[in-house]
Amino acid sequence: MASQNKLRDVLLIGYGAVGAVYSLILKRSGLARVTVVARSNYEAANAHGMNFQSRKYGNVQGWRPDRLFPNIEKALDRTYAYVVVATKAIPEIERTPALLKPLLSASYAETHPQPTYVLFQNGLNVEADLYEALRRLRPDEEPRIISTAIWIGTGLLEKNLVEHGEFDRVSLGIYRPSPNPAPLTRAQSELLADFASILSAGGSDATVVPEIQRVKFAKNFWNGVLGASAALSRCTLRAFFRPPHLEPGREGTQPTPEEVAAEQSQEVIEATQTPSARATAAIPRASPAIGAYTIPFLYDTLTEVYDLGKELFPPQGEVPGLDPDVVQKTLANTARLHARPDSVHVPSMLVDAEAGRPMEIEHVVGEVVRMGRRAGVSMPRMETLYALLLVMQNQFLRKQQESKAQL
Repeated sequence: MASQNKLRDVLLIGYGAVGAVYSLILKRSGLARVTVVARSNYEAANAHGMNFQSRKYGNVQGWRPDRLFPNIEKALDRTYAYVVVATKAIPEIERTPALLKPLLSASYAETHPQPTYVLFQNGLNVEADLYEALRRLRPDEEPRIISTAIWIGTGLLEKNLVEHGEFDRVSLGIYRPSPNPAPLTRAQSELLADFASILSAGGSDATVVPEIQRVKFAKNFWNGVLGASAALSRCTLRAFFRPPHLEPGREGTQPTPEEVAAEQSQEVIEATQTPSARATAAIPRASPAIGAYTIPFLYDTLTEVYDLGKELFPPQGEVPGLDPDVVQKTLANTARLHARPDSVHVPSMLVDAEAGRPMEIEHVVGEVVRMGRRAGVSMPRMETLYALLLVMQNQFLRKQQESKAQL
């Protein structure tokens, strides 16, 4: 466990919403000396500090870490116990080893031991490039990478204003390339316990798991299917799941006779006779047609991902396989949250799409497709999502390149 008498030097890279919340958590622990690298929002954060509107941690104004820099190069004056990467994983723009090049350089590596890298990034196999880079840097040393699955409701309202809900939850595990690796060593277990204790002391809900890849795979169900569908449709998930009678400002909380009649029309009854429509009959829907076609499509796509997960992550000793009810639970829980009149959540992929920014599609969607092809698991719906997202992504990347060329 982290000693109360010994502060851990922690470098956190990426001062967006997730990075900002976890920099606050790390500092709140009293166990870490926190250096932050803020790239796009350095000027605002440096001039005014970071402001938080958090249901969990309260309203915090003008908060600052121990040190704040605009780039990694300025932070190379010391050894770090942990380097936390909280940037988005978009390999078309920058791969993780390129981002961390100053820390992987010969000049730094010859004078400082390599830290443990902690990746706070969405998607699958985000660790692979860094793992190989560390193996090349020190062939006789097993890379120390903590991978995570994070559940958090947060967003940047302004460059130095973070909105945060009532929870932040993280599962942590040692990254190992094999999907069914050997048990953790004592050193690996102690490393996980140490970092988890810092997060817990700062107020976060941190859980150590024996095998992180299957946890990340299960979490990716939501981002890879529901987040991607929101981005493609350019609609929040309220447009999928919120019935008309639950819209804010609506008088009464029951469907009108006309809405009931629409649900009971012969056309809708015929369209809902498919197995997936029957399996999702109890899921809230924004319209009868969405209930007949869209929500069953989501169910079938999630089922494709589950079939891949069964193939890749079978039960192993005390480590269970994927929850057999994960598809139904993912859909039902999402519908319940987004059907509520007070729901305001916007999936991050949709936020990026609406802003015309490149999205996290390669590790969140594309990697699922590639894993399916390697495993011989058919995923036609997932491949369709990926194929269409690639068109959007190509336009966003072109726009970004054109903007850079004009500078």
